[in-house]
Amino acid sequence: MNIDHLKVFHVLAKNNSFSNTSKVLHISQSSVSKQIRQLEEELYTKLFDRTTKKVQLTSEGEILLESAERIFKEINRVKNKLASLSETVHGDLVIGASLTLGEHILPYVLGEYQKQYPNVHLDMKVDNSEHIIERLKSKQIDLAFIQSSSYYPEFAQQLFLEDELVIIAPQKFIYPEFDSVNEYITPDMLLTLPIIIREQGSGTRQVIEEQLQNNQFDPKQLNVLLELENTESIKAAVESGLGISIISKASVQKELRLNTLRRLTVQGLHLKRNFYSIYDEQNISLPGSSFLSFIHNYYN
Repeated sequence: MNIDHLKVFHVLAKNNSFSNTSKVLHISQSSVSKQIRQLEEELYTKLFDRTTKKVQLTSEGEILLESAERIFKEINRVKNKLASLSETVHGDLVIGASLTLGEHILPYVLGEYQKQYPNVHLDMKVDNSEHIIERLKSKQIDLAFIQSSSYYPEFAQQLFLEDELVIIAPQKFIYPEFDSVNEYITPDMLLTLPIIIREQGSGTRQVIEEQLQNNQFDPKQLNVLLELENTESIKAAVESGLGISIISKASVQKELRLNTLRRLTVQGLHLKRNFYSIYDEQNISLPGSSFLSFIHNYYN
């Protein structure tokens, strides 16, 4: 069995689209079709049901997919084992990170990793969680690091860090019911004060809404003044007095220390989220494996 044909089959089985498969593999659609046809002829069986809009695995195709994933996992394991025995870790590693992680957490880890593995060339793409997962699916990145409670069945997913979300306000925050001694606001104030928040599709936005629901708050009742696409813009908007926000504690340490922003609390409300590493277990490189081990050891 031709391993290249099996790779094309594996990508097509995951994408259910000849056009998407050709983009991922950088080959023509006709080449994809030809290799699938040759594989079907070799195995004397139909692997896909084809329609004008999409392709879908047959029951025989499902069996081959299970076997193909085991084969690729074993090939990758052997490659990594041989590489680790014969030479130092080297090569390219492209990481995708959601904004909070990419701007405020991972740069410190990358610096320490680079000291230990100087022969790995690192590249980090920063975007919202939804777009990062799309890049992982299309193989534009090797590893994804996001904050999300979503489950992606096609990928391995590991928790590596817990983060706290905090409510921030301008330093000169004044409100009739505000307890300035204890920095408390009431639940009603949280829902009525103008709030600046991340855009839909952001892992931070998703987690905030889920955490509020878990604490008996309806996120639809938030008085959303602005939706912004990055943390720095949100902090600047809050500093200027436009409203409050809910943001990662890791991303606002400097401002709290310099007293350009103040932290508020709602009694009994605790907002936390988890950060995950997400990757294709069948196709992880030696630099990718080494970085996963490094970051999990770094935070544990």
